[in-house]
Amino acid sequence: MTEAQLIHDCKQGKKAAQYLLVQRHAGMLLSVCRRYARDEAMAKDVLQETLLRIFTHIGKYEPTGSFEAWMRRIAVRRSLQWLEKSAFQHELQPADLPDYQTVEHSVAAQMGVEEIMQLVMELPPGFRAVFNLAVVEGYSHQEIAAMLGITENTSRSQLTRARQALQEKIHQLNNHRRYEMAIVRK
Repeated sequence: MTEAQLIHDCKQGKKAAQYLLVQRHAGMLLSVCRRYARDEAMAKDVLQETLLRIFTHIGKYEPTGSFEAWMRRIAVRRSLQWLEKSAFQHELQPADLPDYQTVEHSVAAQMGVEEIMQLVMELPPGFRAVFNLAVVEGYSHQEIAAMLGITENTSRSQLTRARQALQEKIHQLNNHRRYEMAIVRK
């Protein structure tokens, strides 16, 4: 089947043509998505949305340019949109964290609410406000930004820095407790 016939049949909503388009172009589109995606799962999600967008908007395609270039532009746009919306949702994964942070989970689990809240109270005011609004109160970054008169990006940044500061405080507390345990054992 020629590309022109394939496009025509896809515009008509023929499932066999849509399947053939996926067979012919999914590999190329996936490679485009991989260049922008954080990982393989994200690339596949973006590919799926790209294909849906292609089938939804194929009626708007004008054969003045390359069909492949048109599909690539859609893949790039979808990839960038995914990155934009997920960039601030991306949390550090255990593999991204320093080694000591896997040990701190046991320390944090042994801490009382008052002790944890004391560590939160030691945070700088901006960090503390965003941390409390996001983690304790459950507000979104959009709501926090409106309440504090800051941008959503600043809210996200402040929350990330607050979490890092708390992790460091817990790490220091853990080291202090190990030191005390070593003295007691002597």
